[in-house]
Amino acid sequence: MKLWIYYIGRPKEPHSNALAAEYMKRASRYMDCEMREIDPRKFDVPARHAGAKKVFLDPAGKLMDTAGFVELVRAAEYEARDLVFLIGGHDGLPETWKPKADLLLGLTPMTLPHELARALLAEQVYRALATLRGHPYPR
Repeated sequence: MKLWIYYIGRPKEPHSNALAAEYMKRASRYMDCEMREIDPRKFDVPARHAGAKKVFLDPAGKLMDTAGFVELVRAAEYEARDLVFLIGGHDGLPETWKPKADLLLGLTPMTLPHELARALLAEQVYRALATLRGHPYPR
C-alpha cells in the first residue's frame, strides 16, 4: 500500500512547506508516502489511481474528527488499497473530478491557504499512522 498527497498549485510559503515535508518524512517511517504538485491538465488523478481510495479535499466535504480519519486510513490498509489525497489550488478541484472521489473531505469550515492545508493534512496522516502503529505521538 502507498499513500499519496497531490496538490494543485506551486508551494510558495517556506514555513508551511517545511512543516508538510517534516510530517511526510515522519509518516514515511510507517508507510510508503509521497507528496507532490500536479498540473490537472497533464495528470489525471482519478484515471492514474483507478483502484485506490480517492479522498479529495473540498470546503463542502464531510468534516471528520481524528478518530474518523484514523479509521479511514485503517480501512484502506485493511482493504490493501492505495490511498490518494488531493488538495485543490486557488480555484479548488476540477469539477469533473469531484464525482470520481470516494470521499470529499473538509478539513475545517474555515478557509485555509492550500499550503497550510497540506501541512494540516500531512500532520493528520502522520498522526493516523502513528496511532495505528501504537506510537505515543497521538497522546
